[in-house]
Amino acid sequence: MNSRQRRGVILLILSVLCALGAFAGVLSVVHDVQSKVGPEVTAYRVRSRVAPYAPLNPGQFEQIKMPKRWLSSNAVTSLRQIEGKIAVTTLEKGSLLQTDMVVDQPALQAGQQEVAIMIDAATGVAGKITPGSRVNVYATFQGKKEGDPDQSKIIVTNARVLDVGQITALEPDSKNQQQPTDAVPITFALSTVDAQRITYAESFAQRVRLALVAPGSQTTVPDKDRTYELATDK
Repeated sequence: MNSRQRRGVILLILSVLCALGAFAGVLSVVHDVQSKVGPEVTAYRVRSRVAPYAPLNPGQFEQIKMPKRWLSSNAVTSLRQIEGKIAVTTLEKGSLLQTDMVVDQPALQAGQQEVAIMIDAATGVAGKITPGSRVNVYATFQGKKEGDPDQSKIIVTNARVLDVGQITALEPDSKNQQQPTDAVPITFALSTVDAQRITYAESFAQRVRLALVAPGSQTTVPDKDRTYELATDK
């Protein structure tokens, strides 16, 4: 073997050693990254904006993978965790789904029943009332006989809303010129007495309106303040 061949062999060996060193360096970097990142787990991201108190379904979320060490302890890792849940706040597109963003759907308590009535879409709901809301129910009645004053009454206080349906166009009623043209079915959780009051108002009141009660407020209205007549207003 002449000197030129020896130099070629030495260069070849050096090249192999350099390649092995580079490979070892890459393995070291990968191992270091893996040790810092850790194993990946499943999480879920919001596909598109979800309104508050809206029922949740799997199609609203997309599955993603992310390092377990970067995932918050309350992140949703299985869609079973949202079964029977509603959004407690607005879920923005792209946000990571977490358990504190959802709550159980409202359910009936002992002694309650579901009652649905049609409410004027323009004056009774106005897009502000959602499942889980608390409302006071107002009804206006004509005087019982000619000359008697018209009255506005609070017939139910702190009624819990279970569901808000879709706006429905009503058939015009020639006998009731004040009938709304569009209405929304609202489902309440009510006691037997309150259910009777609210269905009576739907049938015989000139107009039924809902007033949203501030969250967390359970203030009742005194009996003396439940009926209003314009003539007695001071």
